[in-house]
Amino acid sequence: MTRTEQFSELRPLLFAIAYRILGSVTEAEDAVQETWLRYDGAATEPASPKAYLSAVVTRISIDVLRSARVRRELYVGEWFPEPLLDDPYDDPQRAAELADSVSMASLLLLERLSPLERAVFVLREVFAFGFPEIATAVGRTEAACRQLAVRARRHMDAGRPRFDADRREQEELAARFFDAITEGDVEGLQELLAADVQLVGDGGGKAPQFAREVVGVEKVSRLLASMMPWLLDIDARIERHVVNGQPGAILLDRDGQVLNVWSLDILGGRIQTIRAVLNPDKLAHVGTPADAWAVLEEAKDARRRTR
Repeated sequence: MTRTEQFSELRPLLFAIAYRILGSVTEAEDAVQETWLRYDGAATEPASPKAYLSAVVTRISIDVLRSARVRRELYVGEWFPEPLLDDPYDDPQRAAELADSVSMASLLLLERLSPLERAVFVLREVFAFGFPEIATAVGRTEAACRQLAVRARRHMDAGRPRFDADRREQEELAARFFDAITEGDVEGLQELLAADVQLVGDGGGKAPQFAREVVGVEKVSRLLASMMPWLLDIDARIERHVVNGQPGAILLDRDGQVLNVWSLDILGGRIQTIRAVLNPDKLAHVGTPADAWAVLEEAKDARRRTR
């Protein structure tokens, strides 16, 4: 098998590792590309391409994360990971771990870890790498990696999100939720939301959005029910989609451009958290970002004309 073939075969795994460490689709893709360049230019053939490439992409991702954390500290408003619509890596034996580890809630929890803790946790807990491989990847001793893993696991277990396991029930509830939004059905929404539901948006200061955080079934339901008629006036539409392994949707304008991406956390048959990624910089990999400010003005004009 040629290097190109080996790399192509392992690419989904490499992206999956990088995305979970970085929380960014674009940065993960860049890390994978840099990994290929280093592999293609290596003078010797590694004994295990998987171990070698996983180590390289991990080191690159750690370096990128260290600089990214500085930028995230200066980020305007809430910071969310770039939404992931399709995880290219599939392992039936670890399907549950893979789905949980890529959720918005889990990725936000990973943000609390140091770059080394995050990398060790991802390699060990998500992809079941052995400590000798992890030690090589992060440049630490096996003993140090075990300590990092223990600390990371402790932090993650303390705040680890829980989700309803039944995928069909999740999808049915999400369908009812988005139907209720489209219909402006306040009572229908209230039946689906947890009492302390949170609605949070990431606009990065580059898109119009609601208040930084809206909490409580009454406030959230009325805001959602009042918002959608404006968008329907200008032919915006909701396309349901799995987002970061959880039920979600993409909001599109009449030209099919992306206004935002929604992700839902569901527990106990109720929606606990609604996250909306509105920052156009985080939507380009989903589709062409819409000019949200122009769409908002068009919606306002449409409302005025109907009065």
